[in-house]
Amino acid sequence: MSRRLILDPPRLHLTLQRLCRQLIENYGDFQDTVFVGLQPRGIYLADRLVSSLAELQNQLPPVGHLDITFFRDDFRRRQEPLKANETRMPFIIENKRVVLIDDVLFTGRSVRAALDAMAAYGRPVSVELLVLVDRMHTRELPIEASYTGIKVNTIASQRVLVEWEENQGQVWLLDQTDKKS
Repeated sequence: MSRRLILDPPRLHLTLQRLCRQLIENYGDFQDTVFVGLQPRGIYLADRLVSSLAELQNQLPPVGHLDITFFRDDFRRRQEPLKANETRMPFIIENKRVVLIDDVLFTGRSVRAALDAMAAYGRPVSVELLVLVDRMHTRELPIEASYTGIKVNTIASQRVLVEWEENQGQVWLLDQTDKKS
């Protein structure tokens, strides 16, 4: 069993602060901007980013949680059906700048499903992707994040685990044989 810590709590905090400052630099007061966290794990990152932004400035973007379960291309190919999560989008995205947020970018298929699911909420002006961890060289679709916390080379037998704790968190690289994976 092998586990390697790739972001400890202090580095994770610094990474989130850097991402927030990049967002402020590019979006200013976040007028006409919304954050959309992908269910299930991207919502924790979206909420954590908004908390960190609140410490840095007064203007905050609205945050939504988007479930992509029924838009996944492997939805009907699994032996056990996927369970849907709650979508909470208290806004439309028509003519808005959307920052789509997920914890780990792997094949790109979740992002493709999110783009399909977002169509029900309007047509945005733009969509940028923010991820905490980019598993480089594993993409099956031509999708790239605009904002990345950390890039990690991985192989198919590995998994990235993001653990969120109340005021901290950490990111692990696990082997497939790890009992926690």
